[in-house]
Amino acid sequence: MAKKLNAGDMFPELTVNIRGGTFNVRDNLEARYNIILLYRGHW
Repeated sequence: MAKKLNAGDMFPELTVNIRGGTFNVRDNLEARYNIILLYRGHW
């Protein structure tokens, strides 16, 4: 398990596959505050 992020920590490198393409989360965190919600779906 990855370590918990604390205030001021850099978001880790995370690229997800979306509809045949890729999306790099860290490259798209442009606002001062961001909320990242990951839903795994069916277990």
